Amino acid sequence: MEKEVLEQVTKKKRELEKLKPLSDINAQTLADWLKVELTYSSNAIEGNTLTRAETAEVIEKGVAAVIKGKPLKDQLEAINHAKAIDFIKVLATQKKGHQSITEDDILAIHKFILSGIDDTWAGSYRKTEVFIRGATVELPKPQKVPYLMAEFVQWLEGQQEEHPVKVAADAHFKLVSIHPFIDGNGRTARLLMNLILLINSYPMAIIRNEDRIEYINAVNRGQMENDLRAFYSIVTQAEERSLDAYIAAAQGKPALPYISKGLRYVVKGELLKIGEAASRANVPIPTVRYYVSQGLLKPQELSKGGFMLFNLESVERIKEIKRLQREKRLSISEIKRKWTQ
Repeated sequence: MEKEVLEQVTKKKRELEKLKPLSDINAQTLADWLKVELTYSSNAIEGNTLTRAETAEVIEKGVAAVIKGKPLKDQLEAINHAKAIDFIKVLATQKKGHQSITEDDILAIHKFILSGIDDTWAGSYRKTEVFIRGATVELPKPQKVPYLMAEFVQWLEGQQEEHPVKVAADAHFKLVSIHPFIDGNGRTARLLMNLILLINSYPMAIIRNEDRIEYINAVNRGQMENDLRAFYSIVTQAEERSLDAYIAAAQGKPALPYISKGLRYVVKGELLKIGEAASRANVPIPTVRYYVSQGLLKPQELSKGGFMLFNLESVERIKEIKRLQREKRLSISEIKRKWTQ
């Protein structure tokens, strides 16, 4: 990780520390929003279908939330991840340094992730081989996992002089490369990364779902070529965005646009024309029109000139349709049936 980049991160942290602290209300509001955004992004990277708005509703209402056409598992993943965030926040206050993180702490984080979804393996190391879909990296045999995890914690204990952001990034990469769990490795690794950041008084870093492909490719490149430059870049950029958000909030400016692409439209209450929506979803305009004609997408409203206007959730819906077509090989009619069941 480049020294200049870490110095820039340190500079922003010091700038934040010099500013007047947020009021309790503003701090809680930002923290609540970040919990939703981190939960949404981390789960979406793993294929969860809930939108940001749906994630927020599930976190607020629990399983009582009625999310039409979405699997119960996706809702449980949102609830579990939000609880895991609360857990690492408390845990961070109990640790004198990241060197004191234990295997039990990591297992506890994972238990939150799979609780109620796969209780047999929640908080337990895998005992079978696993493979990463779409990747050729060979993961450790299950019998090696306990030894590798013991070595991992020993490595973490020895990280005395490294910059905390680099330690957090390395811990994330090492854990996901060991792949100690049957499921939930990515989410646990990102939560561990944020636990290390919190212990060192850095705000949590959100790896955005919008950057999912670059993020996955960066991890794969690190595993296959031992080249972590792209991965380090993604992590440091994520941390800088969070620092920028807190600095803006402390200065009385809007904080949310610093975290996720496109959120300025939500913050300002603006809507997107069809061309803007198509561009953000990375699809042609005719594709958006086709989804509308098939009843898969509805404009938020019409302009005075009769033009369709879409909100950010519409963009997320377009991306989800494309994902289902690409990864699940579902037809438009199959997607319609899936969402209307």
